[in-house]
Amino acid sequence: MTDPQTHPLALNCQSISHWFGSKKVLYDVNLRIERGQFVSLVGPSGCGKSTLLRAIVGTHLPRKGNILVHSKEPGSKPSPVTGPGRDRGIVYQHYSLFPFLTALENVAIGLKLDETNIPFRTFRWFAWRRLRKQHLKLAAEYLDRVKLGDAMHLYPHEMSGGMRQRVAIAQALVMKPEIILLDEPFGALDEATREELQRALLLLYAENQTALKLGEAPPFTLIIVTHELNEAIYVGDRLIGLSQYWDWEGENHTQPPGASIVYDVPSPVFDPDALRDFEIFEKQRDAVRNDVFDPNCKKPRIPVES
Repeated sequence: MTDPQTHPLALNCQSISHWFGSKKVLYDVNLRIERGQFVSLVGPSGCGKSTLLRAIVGTHLPRKGNILVHSKEPGSKPSPVTGPGRDRGIVYQHYSLFPFLTALENVAIGLKLDETNIPFRTFRWFAWRRLRKQHLKLAAEYLDRVKLGDAMHLYPHEMSGGMRQRVAIAQALVMKPEIILLDEPFGALDEATREELQRALLLLYAENQTALKLGEAPPFTLIIVTHELNEAIYVGDRLIGLSQYWDWEGENHTQPPGASIVYDVPSPVFDPDALRDFEIFEKQRDAVRNDVFDPNCKKPRIPVES
């Protein structure tokens, strides 16, 4: 892991547990993510990956534990997650764009809703017009970042599924959240389109590396949930396995208490323009299959960080 003094924390999940009635989903999940990391989260079906993401975004708070978001601002105190907030952005598999707005307008709408209200837009029309130009300019910049600069005036029905998902990613980025969450964002797309969007994420990671070389804080911190192991290793610099298959009996539980983290290992970093060679991480892929997905493995969970 990188030195936290060099790369301060962006997110700290402390002893997260969640359940629905008698069904135990998450147990004592501890996760510290440094600013600028791209974390891939994998695990068997039903292990609570999406539940953990919803806890972080604030729509479904955990039954136990705390989630702290750390600001980029020097000297600021971490903020506890008590509900949704601008400091966290999320992109789902099924993007939801306004059909009557262009790509540019869809990206800018979050800024409009966050920074203005109806009285402001009605009674301070000239001020709203100036602010609107700023919003559209910023939205255009983020569409350029996801390689949609030439499509900013298209409506959703005029775009492919991959293009619409790029707009959804730009919607999250334009709010400049402390951390971006992606929940199976490419699951409904064909293989060629998935590869295009994976490269878009690698380009964002490359922006982080450029910022670090300039002595600046990396602008993007990301968690992606995916069921595709090649994708998980390819787009992330850290791979985390969440699993219900761990040695809970060794911790004196009489029944499964829920999924916990059993795997946490750095992943190779790829150049977005380099040829894909998935044989490079065949050994890691096999380790994940064994440690995370095999119900007979029963590894101890990752110890809690001090």
